[in-house]
Amino acid sequence: MMYDVIVIGGGPAGLMASISASENGAKTLLIDKGNKLGRKLAISGGGRCNVTNRLPVDEIIKHIPGNGRFLYSAFSIFNNEDIIRYFEGLGVKLKEEDKGRMFPVSDSAKTVVNVLLKRLKELNVDIQTNTPVETIHYGEKHHTVVLKSKETVESKSVIIAVGGKSVPQTGSTGDGYAWAKKAGHTITDLYPTEVPITSNEPFIKERTLQGLSLRDVALTVLNPKGKAIKTHRWDMIFTHQGISGPAALRLSQYVVKALKKFKADSIPVTIDCFPDEQEEQVFQTLLKKAKESPKKTVKHVWKGIVPERYLFFLLKEANIKEDETYNHLTTKSVRALAHYLKAFTVQVNGTLSIEKAFITGGGVSLKEIVPNEMRSKKMNGLYFCGEILDIHGYTGGFNITAAFSTGHVAGKNAAEHALT
Repeated sequence: MMYDVIVIGGGPAGLMASISASENGAKTLLIDKGNKLGRKLAISGGGRCNVTNRLPVDEIIKHIPGNGRFLYSAFSIFNNEDIIRYFEGLGVKLKEEDKGRMFPVSDSAKTVVNVLLKRLKELNVDIQTNTPVETIHYGEKHHTVVLKSKETVESKSVIIAVGGKSVPQTGSTGDGYAWAKKAGHTITDLYPTEVPITSNEPFIKERTLQGLSLRDVALTVLNPKGKAIKTHRWDMIFTHQGISGPAALRLSQYVVKALKKFKADSIPVTIDCFPDEQEEQVFQTLLKKAKESPKKTVKHVWKGIVPERYLFFLLKEANIKEDETYNHLTTKSVRALAHYLKAFTVQVNGTLSIEKAFITGGGVSLKEIVPNEMRSKKMNGLYFCGEILDIHGYTGGFNITAAFSTGHVAGKNAAEHALT
């Protein structure tokens, strides 16, 4: 069977590429090895689907630390505001939440997946699910996609949109890298990003703080000499393996890179519970509160400055007994507590595996891709979009924006190539 465009992979990038190719007049086939399309979309945003982010384009680029600047061309064609207009045009009402995140008003990812599937149907895109691809034979005029069943399909344009190696239960198991290499592409080092950070600290192993959340803290990863590499301010949570939550996830790629760069077994991450105050101010506040109620125990006078479990934990670290009163406190111990509240250090030794990560760092080298077309410079009629490319952003609607944008551009250009 001959098609104008074949799209391999039914995630956000592949769905958008198929729609875009078809809207531009191409007879399109969408192939996915799973039993249903949009599996990564369905679990994104905690099952609510964070379709994009409303920050200005320059800010969005900053939130895509993995080669975000490459996306300027794609965003000039189809950006976050276009994504919002696109979904609202299809009848999906969106709402803005904190930090610019855009969700469907329904709070259900199914709304987003269903409207894209409906659009595919309207455009008569042929869909084959449960159809794993074996390989691609590249030709001068057209390419042949060989299925695991040994059947073949041909087209003038092929779009590879199979994702990276993260969240493999959604089907992204790194299949596309071999097909990209076969076409002459370079795959940069793959590593986990947006992934929980691990630690061998005794208090982590003993699960002392497991499940405890800290809100609006500044997490900083330091090099072995104690110099700050990167800080992220948001929420975090202690786990039985280390630290997680948005601030930790955003920091994870810097942990991976620092451990590799410094050939270290572990590096320090500090937790700052009062990012807007100096350590001296925190010290004075603690002292003042204790002095104002000299007969009350410190666990009462300092209650509420941080969650109770964390306060008791830090009191122990600072050698202060919970039932001490102002008269028994030493300046040294209060200073120690102030220091821990500002910079409690956790030695971290890595992250969970790439399969446990939300996003894959690394991928098809962008030097080999035409940025305003998503076309391969190595193989005529070959296009890439989404996470298979060496692009990665923080969570918060940034990766999905990159997927929809690159998918739209790849689909449009693949169609134009096939129809000329």
